[in-house]
Amino acid sequence: MRNPEAGVLRVAAESVDPVASRTIPDRIFSLLTEAIVEGGIAAGSKISEPELARAYGISRGPLREAIGRLEACGLVVRRANVGARVVTLSSTQLLEIFHVREALEGMAARLAAHNMTLEEIAELRGLLGQHSEQIARDAGHAYFQREGDLDFHYRIVKGSHNSRMIELLCNDLYHLVRLYRYQFGMPSKRGPQAFAEHGHIVDAIERRDPEMAELMMRSHIRASRENVERLLRDAR
Repeated sequence: MRNPEAGVLRVAAESVDPVASRTIPDRIFSLLTEAIVEGGIAAGSKISEPELARAYGISRGPLREAIGRLEACGLVVRRANVGARVVTLSSTQLLEIFHVREALEGMAARLAAHNMTLEEIAELRGLLGQHSEQIARDAGHAYFQREGDLDFHYRIVKGSHNSRMIELLCNDLYHLVRLYRYQFGMPSKRGPQAFAEHGHIVDAIERRDPEMAELMMRSHIRASRENVERLLRDAR
């Protein structure tokens, strides 16, 4: 059985360079986020400030700032007499996130149809070309996207050019969505269909058709949620 405390020191093996271009809290936040999302620090693991501070060779102040940001993103929960721990996943929370995404990302796609520049749309087409090659290489036709600008949904939200929408979906919710993608990475053959749906969304954005862009995005996320619901039922 996996020891939930064990991942803390493994992820902390890399020391933090105080003269790096990013601030120390930023760097610690990024390192811990990746470790949590990718399972290096398991769900339910205790976040030990003394151990991490010693391992990174930093003071507790920057570490606490980074942990506070993890808490704001929903990746870490803090309870009295227990301390900070990595969030424990549940299928109910996963499905709730899908419902939130359907509404918000549908609106993001609508705004993107109004606001994305021709250059941004061309870059989005190029990204889909990369994704097509990735699906073709994978024998199981899995469709797994890397983070940030290599993520189709992230690009759409950025393309909305709405600062509040970007804050909600690319900061507050984004890391939690990635966590569920990794931790609930159930085998599925929906990859080619999901990719085709992405293409339809880009078509609508390129035509400057906001109603269709929103409809296609909402339908796409709803189909993903229904697929996850089926997989969860089959796993029982």
